[in-house]
Amino acid sequence: MPNTSRDPVDHSRTTRQHAGETMKAGVNAPGLIGVALGILALVVGLFSFANGSRTTGVIAIAAAVVIAGAGFAWLALRHRKVQRQQVDWHRDNPDAHYEPPTS
Repeated sequence: MPNTSRDPVDHSRTTRQHAGETMKAGVNAPGLIGVALGILALVVGLFSFANGSRTTGVIAIAAAVVIAGAGFAWLALRHRKVQRQQVDWHRDNPDAHYEPPTS
């Protein structure tokens, strides 16, 4: 299978323009890791509250919000970059079929 990582749209395998974008692009790994660590911190915080450790729970929940928020922000920024690349590609190739982004 050829490397299509430079093409912003996966034309051959799907009708959805950005299907699998988050898992396919390696640059999204920090965002995915941030979201996973945020979920882990949320679980630790809830566990701490259940055990009666209020201070640890508050710290863990605050960390979960910050870390997961940073992860989601990273993913959103990368997605916007892919959309801009798609628009630029279609601007450079005006004869290609254009479908406006649905995501």
